[in-house]
Amino acid sequence: MAVVILNWNGRRWLEKFLPTVLAHADGATVVVADNASTDDSVELVGRAFPRVQLIQNATNLGFCEGYNQALEVLHTTAAFRYYVLLNSDVEVTANWLPPLRALLEQQPSVAAVQPKIRQYSADVVERAQFEYAGAGGGYLDRLGYPFCRGRLFDTLETDRGQYDDSRPVAWATGACLLVRATAWHAMDGLDTAYFAHMEEIDLCWRLWNAGHEVWYYGGSTVFHVGGGTLAKSNPHKTYLNFRNGLALVYKNSTAAELPGVLVQRLLLDWVAALRLLTQGQVADCRAVLRAHWYVARHVRGWQQRRRQFPPRLRIDERPGVYLGSLVWAYFAKGKRAFPALSRKLFNKA
Repeated sequence: MAVVILNWNGRRWLEKFLPTVLAHADGATVVVADNASTDDSVELVGRAFPRVQLIQNATNLGFCEGYNQALEVLHTTAAFRYYVLLNSDVEVTANWLPPLRALLEQQPSVAAVQPKIRQYSADVVERAQFEYAGAGGGYLDRLGYPFCRGRLFDTLETDRGQYDDSRPVAWATGACLLVRATAWHAMDGLDTAYFAHMEEIDLCWRLWNAGHEVWYYGGSTVFHVGGGTLAKSNPHKTYLNFRNGLALVYKNSTAAELPGVLVQRLLLDWVAALRLLTQGQVADCRAVLRAHWYVARHVRGWQQRRRQFPPRLRIDERPGVYLGSLVWAYFAKGKRAFPALSRKLFNKA
């Protein structure tokens, strides 16, 4: 098993969190794949962490291609059965890894699993909260909007043990993702057209369509800083989220579902852009419009990707799907926590 950390100018995170990763690696090979950092990350790893295997990319390839190339190097040089994609700004805990690996070993149908993700913070109250990226397992609503148990939009729940279970989910976070090597390579890894953001949702959706399962395991916990490489308020992140969200449903919705989903997504995205504009966030509003224009101009490329991994499961056949509208539930009806969502609207797949 290889624990692979993709790094770009993340010296402070490597210095802070890599010692804990090494201490709790449970025999796994720890790898840092560097995306042409301009800080002294590479020098730090070579000097302070000689046990770490270092892979150096010549340019910044982004999250998707950076991981794809790193795991291809590992695939050709070693016979790893499992990969862990681990963000550089994640603090692992004792015994975080063995139960995740045991789940995959005991259930051959499961191709990927994530642990519980909580906030990294010096504040005790904040540290008890779920973290935005992954929380208690990833879900989708009927229009493909992602959310988590423990996190609806930017509203976070406190961990009181309510999500200590294990279950299939629609998607598992790329902040800390254990995946079978065979499944990863069969899916051709992450779709590089995403560059970053929602790429793990796309991967998990393709895994489900290919007959695999994706799980959440609540008996393992890690702590994620979040926004360690790109701030939430960054217009470029707004652009990537809206562009990739639209591409996500275009690639993975069935032919019967696609027209209705696309029309509703476009309308809601335009409402979101108008809301950003009225709040004075002009750059973010423009980012939404640029995202739509990009998808429209590159529709043939998305069509090719859709044909490569044809959508197979209808929305009511996919685990971890809320058959209502999360946007309506959250903004119109004031549903601010996962338990407030109607249980009747979750599919039984």
